[in-house]
Amino acid sequence: MQIIWRLERCTVSDILNDIGDPKPPHSSISSIVRILEKKDFLNHKAYGRTHEYFPIVSKDDYSKFTLTKIVGDYFEGSMSNLVSFLVKEKDMDVDVKELSDLLDQLSDKE
Repeated sequence: MQIIWRLERCTVSDILNDIGDPKPPHSSISSIVRILEKKDFLNHKAYGRTHEYFPIVSKDDYSKFTLTKIVGDYFEGSMSNLVSFLVKEKDMDVDVKELSDLLDQLSDKE
């Protein structure tokens, strides 16, 4: 999705050209793009046999969807469990003060 958002409109070949080496097979990228389209993240315009893809979901909406899925699948639907995991995980660089300030800012908006 990052590549598609950056390119805005692209073909599978455009995506492949944007990916560094070693490049995956054309069929793999094509499959991923079709899956993203089935999930309503992308749409396309056909020019004969060529399809030009473009995002129909914003980065923010995609991020919300992804985070909700992660929290639901791995943290029993609890955002508190996610935050607790991030704070406890020693391999992750989490600034607890920064996280606390962010939570305060978010609660002030509500």
